[in-house]
Amino acid sequence: MPRTPYPPSAPGTPRTLLAMGAPVHRALLGTPALERLSRVADADTALLVTDYRTADPGLLAATELLFTHWGSPLLDEDALDRLPALKAVVHAAGSVKSHVTPAVWARGVTVSCAATANALAVAEFTLAAILFANKRVLETSRHYCRTRVAPDLLPGFAGHGNYRRTVGIVGASRTGRRVIELLRPFDLDVLLYDPYVGPQEAAALGVEPLPLDELVPRAHVVCVHAPELPGTRHMFDARRLGLLADGATLVNTARGSLVDTDALVAELESGRIHAVLDVTDPQPPPPGSPLYTLPNVLLTPHLAGSLGNELTRMAHWAVDEVERYAHGLPFAHGVDPGDLARSA
Repeated sequence: MPRTPYPPSAPGTPRTLLAMGAPVHRALLGTPALERLSRVADADTALLVTDYRTADPGLLAATELLFTHWGSPLLDEDALDRLPALKAVVHAAGSVKSHVTPAVWARGVTVSCAATANALAVAEFTLAAILFANKRVLETSRHYCRTRVAPDLLPGFAGHGNYRRTVGIVGASRTGRRVIELLRPFDLDVLLYDPYVGPQEAAALGVEPLPLDELVPRAHVVCVHAPELPGTRHMFDARRLGLLADGATLVNTARGSLVDTDALVAELESGRIHAVLDVTDPQPPPPGSPLYTLPNVLLTPHLAGSLGNELTRMAHWAVDEVERYAHGLPFAHGVDPGDLARSA
């Protein structure tokens, strides 16, 4: 039976409900972040809601703040009707587009997310991909293991390495900006394509701004950090992939739909370019896809973002936001609905 009505929360401790997928909830249980959450909010961190239609109505009616993660149920009009006291959503992961609908903003609910924390993990993966790509680590390792003979490095690696190579960043997103930061200690030249970044801001970032079709042929490594929007679908189509310099590497940690998979496979099968693909379209590729076996492809199963103990970092960022809310402070990482049209 529903345990209604619920008593009011103590002042400064908002009634908080966890709404996310069961696997991620189990991964977070017992972490210091959720222990902190139970101290700064009135929250039962062992209790999970995966469907608002079947949750305790009294519990929903008393909820002031939702603490969400991957697999959170959709916050549509019906869900919000069941959450009449809801004032804030704190998402302990990246994009909120999968569960926060326009109805949330229409009701004046404020939203925060840990996308900046997740960007740290993606940027670290990207940095490793850039440095390994320029050293041809993947191909050399495979050749070495296959032949079991040490290669002659001097002639075999002429033109390779990380000195004065050029990296093209496509999208000054949270991840793109963090990659730019991480590249500063290296002897690399960094180009940027982002239609929303002007010359002054580019200069402050320490990058050279260029139109995309000028950036692509100049870069030894092109890293995709643009959002998934109708206008960015297949932004790397056959024509633009053809602009990549011979031997260049395409790194995609954004969304698979930004690259025309068939066109990319054709380029990769020719041996002309290389790719590091953490996302594909479809995801995963079908069992017979050449992406699994091509020697010039590093294919990973969407692991660039936070995983393992990195989930705890995102959770801590989210708990920080709950604590700010409890003290009447604005979110440090609030989501502006006006930015969603050009963000992930």
